[in-house]
Amino acid sequence: MALNILKLCVGCDSVEDLEAWIAHKRAERARDGHTQHFHITRMVPQRQAEVLDGGSLYWVIKGTVQCRQQLVGIEPFTDGEGIGRCRLLLDSEVIRTHWQPRRPFQGWRYLQPIDAPGDLGAGSEMAEMPPKLRLQLAELGLL
Repeated sequence: MALNILKLCVGCDSVEDLEAWIAHKRAERARDGHTQHFHITRMVPQRQAEVLDGGSLYWVIKGTVQCRQQLVGIEPFTDGEGIGRCRLLLDSEVIRTHWQPRRPFQGWRYLQPIDAPGDLGAGSEMAEMPPKLRLQLAELGLL
């Protein structure tokens, strides 16, 4: 069974912000010869086989899980300063999920499939709802 990763999306106020950031980073990295979208973390997941067996990176934006990206690879590396890092290779498609409140934390956490929010279907009423209203409903525990 696939294992997921949960991470705070620092600096983004919405899924649209995340999508814009991804597009910007992909264009920037393409100039350096990188064709695969990735996110850099400090720690390498120890449960790589489980994570790469269909797992996703779930993004917490403004205190709620709002979307995910499929994990397609993990590449440990050492940066220019000699510090060990990890590239989480991601599918560039951002899949919106039902919102799920989460408290702040540092780094990333494993997320069991049973605890992961479900995907929103294309054209669902929830996906069409204004983000501010969705946030208020999530804070009230109504989503």
